[in-house]
Amino acid sequence: MIQAVALLIIGIFAGFINVMAGGGSSLTLPALILLGLDGATANGTNRIAIIVQNIFAITGFQQNKRNEFSGSLKLSLLTLPGAVLGAVAAVTIHDLWFKRILSVVIILVIVSMFMPRPSSPSGKMTRKNKWGLYLAMFGAGFYGGFIQVGVGFILMAVLFHLAKFDLVRVNVYKVFIVLIYTLPAIAIFIASGKINWIWGIILSVGNGLGGWIGAHVTVKKGEKIIRIVLVVVLFMMSLRLLNVF
Repeated sequence: MIQAVALLIIGIFAGFINVMAGGGSSLTLPALILLGLDGATANGTNRIAIIVQNIFAITGFQQNKRNEFSGSLKLSLLTLPGAVLGAVAAVTIHDLWFKRILSVVIILVIVSMFMPRPSSPSGKMTRKNKWGLYLAMFGAGFYGGFIQVGVGFILMAVLFHLAKFDLVRVNVYKVFIVLIYTLPAIAIFIASGKINWIWGIILSVGNGLGGWIGAHVTVKKGEKIIRIVLVVVLFMMSLRLLNVF
């Protein structure tokens, strides 16, 4: 019972962080491993919570009259091939390489969020930006299908710089995109028997509640609060990866 309550609380924090910025899975994956799951099963089990979290987040945005279903679906389709390939590759991953990849991603995202955002004279994406966006979405899908941890940072950077969305719109798109590409990814984990349904359901309740709260805070507080949460989360994750605490 204590373990279940602890996992539920962790899920609430993770869901909120994932919607506001990203990196919530850096809390949930270690928690699942501490509960006795191997890395691949923890990776697959976490996807249940991700799906529920983003359904609740989309509902929260919809309640605040913020939805981008048409545009989000188009970009989501670009992530699907990569997500399938990534999930197939996610059978095993060495912990050292996992930390190396995540560290590089975090450093790049920290830098990207403080760089000037390029724009064309018309205020629309250039042809070059569009092709860059398509390739980046495929790459984000692969990374999300493979590891998931930190994919929110990647999507935020891609949508912020290449699609040139403000951070509120970025989060509206992000939760829908992650939901769509997670569906084929989790199917692969299920087929491989890499799911613990009991822990997954408990975690998903927490993630769902946290995601719903995060969506409401995003709309009501706007871009400023997103930047603050994003910087704090990235900074804390960087310190953790450097074994500062």
